[in-house]
Amino acid sequence: MRSSPRRKDSGWIILAWSLNGLGLLTLVAVFAFYMAGQSEAAPDSFIDDSYAPRPTRTPAPTLYYLPTVTPNPRATMVEDYFTPTAFVFNVGPAPTVIGFSVLGRPIQVYTFGQGENQYLIVAGIHGGYEGNGIALANEMVVYISEHPDVIPSGDTLYIIPDMNPDAAARGRNADARVNANGVDLNRNFPTDNWVADWDHSNCWNDRPTTGGAYGGSEPETKAVMNFILSHHIQAMISYHSAALGVFPGGVPWEPESKNLARILAKQTGYPYPPIDIGCVYTGTLADWAVEHNVRAAVDMELSTHQNTDFEQNLKALKALLGF
Repeated sequence: MRSSPRRKDSGWIILAWSLNGLGLLTLVAVFAFYMAGQSEAAPDSFIDDSYAPRPTRTPAPTLYYLPTVTPNPRATMVEDYFTPTAFVFNVGPAPTVIGFSVLGRPIQVYTFGQGENQYLIVAGIHGGYEGNGIALANEMVVYISEHPDVIPSGDTLYIIPDMNPDAAARGRNADARVNANGVDLNRNFPTDNWVADWDHSNCWNDRPTTGGAYGGSEPETKAVMNFILSHHIQAMISYHSAALGVFPGGVPWEPESKNLARILAKQTGYPYPPIDIGCVYTGTLADWAVEHNVRAAVDMELSTHQNTDFEQNLKALKALLGF
């Protein structure tokens, strides 16, 4: 017996509603799965709660590129990965905050002496495996506080132990070379040769990075620039690692910076002229400094990524103050 037309219509209506209900349930299930995945994937903040000088932000997770010197036959890579605790110094002069990092950490300077001749040491422009430069600067702060007579009466010495504190807090691995925006700060100074990108063929190319949106784009860079421009720095050392030697500031190298490099190389045993592996350096602190009335500036690399070479660099300190 044939079905009546009414019964056929009822069957189609029931089927349509069943399909609609199944589709709705599927959409609800997909949405719930997506939200659960987003919650699990939320990145941890890099912010250290011990610092809260101003509102901070957490950048989107990214992989960084490390353009530095390579290959480097004399360098040794750091194998331990850790998040260092903040340097706490309870005696001697209190540091002055000269600016803040991308994530709001303070950039500090220690001042020794009150003389007319002013000198500057900067460390930690690169974090990660170059963290032994920060350790050296901290050792110098402690030593000078315990031996204030190392500073001649006519001199003032400024030490910025950690120019890139967000990187240092990230640890000693490769991703911790750059700042929280993924910028290599020693390519971010607005020198005559600044570029946003460069030929990486003879430089490290492990992670993506940039020289910044423009020269001087980063808050860490601006803090150091403002400090130097508001002082009369005779000579300065920017510490790095490892092993390539002493690089004078200037493009081409300025005569006074070459003289300082020779003196420091003699005291430390670091190579000068530095080992040339074909990497082109742009937007560096030392180059910018000599373009802005610093008499002499150098980038100086410690012998390894682990040691501070303290005794050698104590001689370098005395040579710097006598320059």
